[in-house]
Amino acid sequence: MKTWVASEAVAAALSDLPGVECVVFDGKTAMPDGVEDVEVWIPPLVPVPDVPGTLARMTSLRLLQTVTAGVEAYRPHMPEGAVLCNARGVHDAGTAEWAVGAMLAVLREFPGFVDAQRRGEWTYHHTGVLADSTVLILGYGSIGAALERRLAGFEVEIVRVARGAREGVHAMDELPELLPSADVVVLLVPSTPDTTGMVDAAFLARMKDGAVLVNAARGGVVDTGALLAELRSGRLRAALDVTDPEPLPAGHPLWTAPNVLITPHVAGSTPASVRRVVRLIRAQLERYLAGDELVNIITEAY
Repeated sequence: MKTWVASEAVAAALSDLPGVECVVFDGKTAMPDGVEDVEVWIPPLVPVPDVPGTLARMTSLRLLQTVTAGVEAYRPHMPEGAVLCNARGVHDAGTAEWAVGAMLAVLREFPGFVDAQRRGEWTYHHTGVLADSTVLILGYGSIGAALERRLAGFEVEIVRVARGAREGVHAMDELPELLPSADVVVLLVPSTPDTTGMVDAAFLARMKDGAVLVNAARGGVVDTGALLAELRSGRLRAALDVTDPEPLPAGHPLWTAPNVLITPHVAGSTPASVRRVVRLIRAQLERYLAGDELVNIITEAY
């Protein structure tokens, strides 16, 4: 069973599985021979340059297992008969930790104090605080639950929002009434046609003065121009691990915008995520070989 994997670490984890022939393809080097014989593909974290073209040539593909929760690069191009599975859960800890750190950094003004430290200035003043605030988690799934657990000791009120309402979770159509009360809005929604550009000028206008937008989802969820206008006015603040465009090119106005903290899509890039991805892939391949039901199967747009 020819299996393309993204790293030697994954290949080593699968090396003793019977009949599995692993070939490392990280997308940075030339495509190996035998693409038409690949039965299982575990692509790298950053999609290969030509996903549609690669999938079109994978005429034997039966399972594509991503190492990310997002599948937008692959879902529209899956060959008939192949199953798409994501890595739901493996990046929960890292992404939730990043979100907590990001909101704290913005509210407590850490970037400004770092700049003052470099200048050798003692800039004492009161800052914001997370305690007694309302944190709205938009896209409440496994990462949202992990974030809520980590916020448990911060004395905040959590507002949960997801695609559909369920016990303790609001539906998306309730956002207009919920946004004005939120001090922090954390974006954890997947990238789908419905979420692209959802955080537009009208969405941002409903956020309260001084609120913080934390984007750990995908850059395209946010209208960059609308966010820039709010940042420049000083009305809103933001912490962004993802941007549109991404990578953010040199000279882009987001780099020099006030009131924003930017990190280069590193929320889930941690040793914990790597360990959990390897465990997931190993368990998933064992299920596949045994003919058992797979986990994290994508059956709709997401």
